[in-house]
Amino acid sequence: MGFYLAQLLTGLANASSLFLIASGLSIIFGVTRIVNFAHGSFYMLGAYLAYTLVTTLQGGIPGYWFSVLAAAVLVGGIGLVVEMTILRRIYRAPELFQLVATFGVVLIVQDATLAIWGAEDLLGPRAPGLDRAVRLMGEPIPEYDLALIAIGPAVLAAIWLVFHRTRWGVLVRAATQDREMVGALGVNQAWLFSAAFVLGSALAGLGGALQIPREAVSLQMDLSIIGEAFVVVVIGGMGSVTGAFVAAVLISVLNAFAILIFPQVSIVLPFVVMAAVLIVRPYGLFGRPGSEHGGAEEPEQPLRLLDQRSTMVLLALVAMLAFSPAVVSDFTTILLVDVMVATLFAVSLHFMMGIGGMVSFGHAAYFGVGAYAAAMAVKMLGWGMLPAMALGPVAAALAALFFGWFCVRLSGVYLAMLTMAAAQILWGVTFQWQDVTGGDDGILGVWPAEWASSDRVYFYLALVLCLGGIWLLRRVAHSPFGYTLRGVRDSRIRAEAIGIDTRFHQWMGFTLAGTLAGLAGVVFVFSKGSVFPDALSIGHSIDGLIMVLLGGIHALAGPVYGAMAMVLIEDWVSRLDYWRFIFGGIILTVVLLAPDGIAGGVRRLIQLVRRDAA
Repeated sequence: MGFYLAQLLTGLANASSLFLIASGLSIIFGVTRIVNFAHGSFYMLGAYLAYTLVTTLQGGIPGYWFSVLAAAVLVGGIGLVVEMTILRRIYRAPELFQLVATFGVVLIVQDATLAIWGAEDLLGPRAPGLDRAVRLMGEPIPEYDLALIAIGPAVLAAIWLVFHRTRWGVLVRAATQDREMVGALGVNQAWLFSAAFVLGSALAGLGGALQIPREAVSLQMDLSIIGEAFVVVVIGGMGSVTGAFVAAVLISVLNAFAILIFPQVSIVLPFVVMAAVLIVRPYGLFGRPGSEHGGAEEPEQPLRLLDQRSTMVLLALVAMLAFSPAVVSDFTTILLVDVMVATLFAVSLHFMMGIGGMVSFGHAAYFGVGAYAAAMAVKMLGWGMLPAMALGPVAAALAALFFGWFCVRLSGVYLAMLTMAAAQILWGVTFQWQDVTGGDDGILGVWPAEWASSDRVYFYLALVLCLGGIWLLRRVAHSPFGYTLRGVRDSRIRAEAIGIDTRFHQWMGFTLAGTLAGLAGVVFVFSKGSVFPDALSIGHSIDGLIMVLLGGIHALAGPVYGAMAMVLIEDWVSRLDYWRFIFGGIILTVVLLAPDGIAGGVRRLIQLVRRDAA
C-alpha cells in the first residue's frame, strides 16, 4: 500500500509542476486567443535563470526562494518584451500567423540560451530545508515533492482570488468571454492583453524555476513540456484555469500508475486521454461552446483560374525544372527532389487548411504512414518499388479516413489538437514497435529499383508524382467539391441550411489531403533510402504549418512559395552557427512585414510593376 501511495504523491507533485505552466498557457489563450508555442521557452528560461540566481546568491532558504520568485518575475518581463515588440503587432492577423510567430520566438530563444549558458546540462542544487525524504507508510517521499503538492493548489487559489476579487481579474474574465464588448466599454485592451501575457509567462517561469532540484536544466526543456501543457489545457477546456488543474492531476496520476503496468504507454498516454475526452466532450472538461476560436473570420474572394500570361509563366517554370538536371550538380538535383516533396506535403496541408478550414497540428502522421508503408512493403514483404509506391498513399488514406472521422466532429483549436493527438499516437506506436518498424533505428536500405537508381531518373519520377499530386489538388480545389468545402469553411450553418452534409465533405477533404501527404512520404523514403519516427513527429507537422503560412494560406500558390523558401533557407542557414536564431528571425520578419505570406508580397509586387508599366 505504501508503494502505491508513493506513486500517487509522485503523480501529484508532477501535476503541480505541469499545472503551473498549463495555467499560464490557459490564461494567455483565454485573453489573447494566441496559441503560444513559445510558452515552453518561458518555462526553460525560468529554469536557467533560477539556476543562475540560486548558484550565485547561495543564501540558504531565503536566497533559494527569492531566486525562484525572481526568476519568475524576470521571465514575466521577458514575456512583456515579446508581447509588446512582436505579438502586439499581429493581434489582428490570422491566429495561425500568431502561432508561427511564437514558433519563431522558440527558435530565437533556443539559440540565445545556448549562447548564454552553453550546451551542457546543468544540475541545480537541492532546495535548502527540503533536501531530505520523509517516510510515509514505509516509503521514502522527497520533502520537495510534498512542497510542490502544496504549491500547486496554493497557486490555483491565488489565481482564483485575482480573477474573482479584483477589478483586473473581472476584466480578464470578461475579455475571455467577449473581447469586443470589453473594448466597447472603453477598456484598454492592449494593456489588458499585456498584463495577462506577463502573468502567464511568469507562471511558466515559476514552473521552470521550481524544477531545478528535480531535473537537469537543458535546452530540451521547452519542447519536452509544451506538448503536455497543450494537452492539459485542451482537456481542461481552453481558457479554464480550474480545468487545467483538474486535467494536470488526471494526466499525471494516470501516468504515474500506468507506467507500472505498461511503461511504453507513458509517451502517448496524455494524447490518448486527450483524444478520448475530446471525442466525448468536444470542448474539454470545463470548456464551453465557442471557446475553440478557429473559424474563418470572413469569407474569402472566389478562387480564380490562371490567366493566359500566368499559365505561360507557370509552364515555363515547370520546363526549367524539368531541364534542370542537365545543367545543375547532383547535389542540387537531390535538393530539388527535397523541394518537390516538401511542396507536395505543404500543398496537401494547405488543401486541408486553406480550402477545408481544418487546422492540423499532426499532418505529418499521414506523410509518415505513407513512408513507413512503402518501406515495410519493400523490406518485409519483398515488394518492388512501384507496388510499394502504390501501397503508401493507400495506407495514408486509410489512416486519414479513420482519424478524420473523429477529427471533423470538432473545430478550431480542438480539431487541431485532436489531429496532434492522432499523430502522436501513431508516432508512439512507430517508436515503440521495434520488431515491425525498427523503433528509433528506423527502416534502412529502402532504395529505388535499379532502373530508377540514378539521381536524374529518380528526379523525373519524383517530378511526375509530385507535380501530378499538386495538379490533382488544384483541380479538386476548383471543382464543385472544392467550392463546397470552402462554403462549409466560411459558414457551416449556411451550408447545412441548404442541405450540404458538412461533416462528410470535410471528412473526404481530410482523407484526400492525407492521401497526398502519404504520396509525398513515399517519394521521400525512396529518395533518402530510409525512414525514422521523426517523419511522423509534431516537429515535422509544424514545418508543414510554417511552409503554408509563410507562403500564404489565402493563395493556392502560397504553399509552393513557402516550401521552396523553407527548404532553401534551411539548407543555407543550417550550415551556420546559431542557425535557429537566424531562421527564427527570418520567420518573424516575414510574419511582421507580410502577414498574407510570400504569395501576398509577390502579388503586391506584380501589381506595383504593372501599375508602373501602365
